[in-house]
This record gives sequence, structure tokens and C-alpha cells, in this order.
Amino acid sequence: MSTSDQYSKTVSFVDNVNIRNIASMYSAITDSFQSNDSIVIDISENAEADLSFVQLIESARRHAKDQAKSIALSAPAKGQVLKVLERAGFLEAFNPDDTKFWLHEEVTQ
Repeated sequence: MSTSDQYSKTVSFVDNVNIRNIASMYSAITDSFQSNDSIVIDISENAEADLSFVQLIESARRHAKDQAKSIALSAPAKGQVLKVLERAGFLEAFNPDDTKFWLHEEVTQ
């Protein structure tokens, strides 16, 4: 393992990111955090998403912060993930950190 690998790992989800796969997604994220200081979540643009995925990622963000680690998305939320964020009312409730994480946009206050 190279030095950079111990600090950052990309976790890719190419299938559906929904309740049917939540256990394997949870394991992939928690396993990655055990040996890495930072993880990047790569989501297939065509993945079917539901609210359980957004809840998992939000939980992982809080865990990362508590453990002085970091998590990021490889690209801004789009497709079904963005639609879930919109339908669930997350976009309207975003603070600047949420906007930067999910949409990769800086917000000036």
C-alpha cells in the first residue's frame, strides 16, 4: 500500500444505491474508514437512489467529522441522488457545508 493509499480511498457504487444494498454500502464505507483518513464516494450517474442512501452518507459525514477524517463525493450529486435530495427537502435546508459536499458549490454568506 502506498503512502497516499493509506490516507485516501475511493469507494465506488455502480449499482443501485438504495435500501436493498444499504448493508454492503455501509460495510464498504466503514471498512474504508478503518484504514484510511479520507474516502471519496464515487456514484454511478445512472444509479437508482433512495432516501436510505442519503441517510447513510449523512451518517458517514458525521462519523468522519467525529473521527477527524474526511469524506467527499467524486462529483456533484446528479440524477436520482439529486432528485432524492430535492424531494426530501434537503436542498432547501442545506447549510454551506452541505452545499459544498453534495453540490460542490461554494456559498458566500
